[in-house]
This record gives sequence, C-alpha cells and structure tokens, in this order.
Amino acid sequence: MAEKVQRERAGVFNRDHPRYKWIALSNTTLGVLMATINGSIVLISLPAIFTGIHLDPLEPGNVSYLLWMLMGYILVTAVLVMTFGRLGDMVGRVKIYNLGFVIFTIAAVALVFDPFTSGAGALWLIGWRVVQAVGGSMIFANSTAILTDAFPANKRGMAIGINQIAAIAGTFLGLIIGGLLAALDWRAIFLVSVPFGILGTIWSYKSLHEVGAKSAGRIDWWGNILFAVGLVAVLAGITYGIQPYGDSSTGWLNPWVLGAIIGGVAVLVVFVLLELRIEDPLFNVRLFAIRTFAWGNVAGLLASIGRGGLQFMLIIWLQGIWLPLHGFSYESTPFWAGIYLLPLTIGFLISGPISGTLSDRFGARALSSAGLVLVAATFVALLLIPVNFEYWIFAVITLLNGIGSGMFAAPNRTAIMNSVPATQRGAASGMTGTFQNAGNSLSIGIFFSLMIAGLATTLPDALYSGLTSNGVAAQVAGPVAATPPVGSLFAAFLGYNPIASILGPTGALDALPAADSATLTGQSFFPELISGPFHSGLVIVFIAAAAMSLIGAVASFLAGGKYMHTEPSSPDAAGTTAPTEAALSDV
Repeated sequence: MAEKVQRERAGVFNRDHPRYKWIALSNTTLGVLMATINGSIVLISLPAIFTGIHLDPLEPGNVSYLLWMLMGYILVTAVLVMTFGRLGDMVGRVKIYNLGFVIFTIAAVALVFDPFTSGAGALWLIGWRVVQAVGGSMIFANSTAILTDAFPANKRGMAIGINQIAAIAGTFLGLIIGGLLAALDWRAIFLVSVPFGILGTIWSYKSLHEVGAKSAGRIDWWGNILFAVGLVAVLAGITYGIQPYGDSSTGWLNPWVLGAIIGGVAVLVVFVLLELRIEDPLFNVRLFAIRTFAWGNVAGLLASIGRGGLQFMLIIWLQGIWLPLHGFSYESTPFWAGIYLLPLTIGFLISGPISGTLSDRFGARALSSAGLVLVAATFVALLLIPVNFEYWIFAVITLLNGIGSGMFAAPNRTAIMNSVPATQRGAASGMTGTFQNAGNSLSIGIFFSLMIAGLATTLPDALYSGLTSNGVAAQVAGPVAATPPVGSLFAAFLGYNPIASILGPTGALDALPAADSATLTGQSFFPELISGPFHSGLVIVFIAAAAMSLIGAVASFLAGGKYMHTEPSSPDAAGTTAPTEAALSDV
C-alpha cells in the first residue's frame, strides 16, 4: 500500500507529466536567484551593515571583518558546491536541494536577529553567512541537474538559460536590492530572504520529485578534505594578499600568503592525482576528456573573474567618485549606485533567455564566443570615457556588457550540461558551479591587487599635493601620502570619505582654518583627488579583464557547437549487447 501511494505521488509531476518541467524550472530559478542575490547583496550595503553594528571597517584591526564579510559566503560556496553536486548524484538531487532551502532559511532568520554589536556582531554575521552559504551551495549545485533531468534535450537550452540567467542576474540584482534596502535598515538586507526561503522550502518539498538517474557510490572523504583544504588555502591567501605587508602596498610577499597559496596549490595537485585513482571520485577528472565540458568551464571561469571584477570596479567608481561628484551624499550612494547599475542587469535579463533558446537550435559556439567578444569591447569602452562621465554613455556601455554576458552564460552552461552522462549531471553542475564561484573569489584578489598597483604609482603624489594645497603641513602630508593605498581603495569601495579618519589622529584638521578643514572633509575633495589615480588603476584592471574575456571567447569557440551526450542503447530484441561506453557526438 505504501509503495502504491509513493508511486502515485511520484507520478503527479514525473518526467512525463507536461507540467512537471515548468514546476522544476520555476522552483529552481527561485532557488538560484535567492542564493546568488545573497552572494552580492552585502557588497553594496556594507556601510549600512557596519554602521548598524557600530563598527568602523577601516580601522586596521577591523579589516579582517570587512574581508570575511565580503569573502565568506563566496568562498564557502566555491568549496562546497562540487561536494553537494556529487552527493546529489548519489542520494538524490531533489533531496539535497530541499535540505539546502531549509538551511538557507534558518540562517537568514539568524542574520536578522544579530544580538551583538562591534566585533562580536560582525562575527555573528560572518558565521551565519557561512551557514547560509552551505544551504546556498546545496541549492546551486543541484538546480541545473534537476532541470537537465526534467527537460528534453531540445528544450534544455531555454530552461538552463533561464536558470543560469537567474543565477548570474542574481549577482547584479543583489547590488540593486542591497542598495535599496541599505537606505531603509541594515537588517532588511537579510530579512528580505526569509519569506522567499520559507516559500521555496514549502514549494520544493511539495512539488519536486526525484526523476533523474542516481549513481551508486561512496562518499569520497579524502577527496572532500583535500579539496576543501586546498581551495580554502588558495582563496584565503589571495584574499589576504590585497592587504599591505611591511613597506609593500600589498601582501603578496607575506610568507603566510605565499605559504597558503603554494601549499594550497600543492594540496589541489594531490587531490587531482587522488581523484584519478579512486572508483567514486568527488571530482571526476575524466569529464575533462569531453571537449565541451573542458573548454566550457575554462571560458566560464574567465568570464566569472571578469564579471566579478567589473562589479567591484563599478561600485568603487559610482560610490566613491561619480555619485559624490554629482551631489549625492555618502550616506545615499549605496542606494543610487544600485539604481544607476540597472542597465547592466536589464541587458543581461534581455539577452540571456533569448540566447538560451537560440542555442537549442544553433548550438552554443557562435553565441557564447560573440558574447565574450562584446564583453571585452565594453571593457575597452569603459577605459575611453572620463571618470566623471556623461551617464547616458555609461548606461549604453553597461547595457551592452550585460547583453554580452547573457549571450555567453546560458549557451555555455547548456552545452556543458548536455555533454555529460545523466549519472554525472549533479557532479558536472557542481564542478561548473565551483569554477564560477571560484572566479568570483579570485576576482576580488586579482582586481583589487591590480587596482592597488595602479594607485600606488599615482595616489601618493596626488594625495600629498591635495593636502598641502589646502594647508596641511608637509611633515604631516608626507607620511599620510606614503600610507598604502588599500585604505583609500576600501574607502571608495564603501562610499566613505576617509580624509577625516586619516588626518584626525594627527591633529592637522584642528590646526587648519575652518574653510580648509571643511574643504578637506567635504563631499568633493576625496572623489576629485582619487579620480586621476583611479583611472590609472582602471586602465590596468580593464585591460586585464578584456584580455580574459577574449581568451574566454577562444575557449568557448574551441568547446564546439551543438554537443550532445548519447546514452548507451539498451539490448535489442535479438539480445545484442549495448556499447560499453556512451557515444559523444559533436554536431
């Protein structure tokens, strides 16, 4: 009797039911949208969060709180996505996905009710963001595999396109939503996830069913441990590499940073060697023998790094420079930065679903390669406009960047998922998600370091000249100008005016005439001061981003066209034995 009930329940929305695929699409799209929004929502709302818990993130002892508030969620998802994708293949993708919704929602509630302030309050938020990232990883790792199970091959591009657009659009929407909610109350930044988490949890448990193939196997404990240790070490080392060390403006020569990166890479090499030798690997290295899977993930990693770098640079540009120069108070810059970034999101939302649908008919190669070429062109275009730009020009460029990203993202993910065996879809989705999330983490270290390198050559002279021309004594301005530029960069990123905190301990502001003091701490001095050096750094950053996008376009072209995995055929009536290996066709 129990078995009959189970069969009837599973048959309500099974693979053959005409509506089940749309139920799966709507639920998984909500899941990945929620998970990725929370990956970026704090980026633009950090000033409100730190003000709410009464903590100055620019004080030297508090920089680690700032970094882990930025990196904790992204780093954990990068580490765990692959684990939960493989676990979904073994025990059921829907089961892991549903549990992810529960964990995510519990953490969202805990974040709202932070009982502490200052450092303890920051640790509470960081800790529960880590827990939330565990739930987000479960959702993110299995959503694409659930869709691939639910949709026929000739419709997957559209479905995965919508899902992937939601995943990446969530990183853009997080900036907008974070800016809007930061103007209301810092707790609203976390509260917004609670109703959607509750809705998604109930909906997923009621509507989703296991319709995909499972693969028997054991948990690769050594693989999980080695991968987590290696990736955490590398990403943590890169994160701390942007902090000054000794007389250097960055920490890349810090023995701890070097040890973490080199040691982490060594552990990851051991991890790969191990995965080649065990029967049920966490990381199926043999999937990289599939051309589309290998080159598609290379392109996805490079696109993710460039996209993450663009977000950080645009936040700095708008919050730290352009908005204050146009009369917006520092307190309101997160809100307006979110509004002015709307063209980027609109472009992505327009092109993504269309590109996913077109890839079902024509393949991924042309769309994804052309998309990354367009993205590279917009990086160059951003270099050609002045720092204090006309907004319509900025809007057109960012709109085109969003269109290019949408052209790439959906076809690329669809091609990757179509190229792997059904029993490996969870693992493949997790591996692809790992590359995407690792790219977001790497973008912070790479682009902040490139920007700091650009600022280090021009900011000291600009800061010295600006201070002395407004009455600050040379013996005070010299040491201040010689401080590493990372503090000024973080200030611009957070939309802060750091001049008061820099000069306050020296007593220089109190010794100045009121007019000079007001000029230095006013709304336009710091943005005008940093705009020239910022553009010098921007040249380095966006040239690197354009180069990555072009290399990604080449990788996407090498991935092939409409690449489909064909399952082994079953024995025929004559008893002919089916092929022992799946055939892979490159159309």
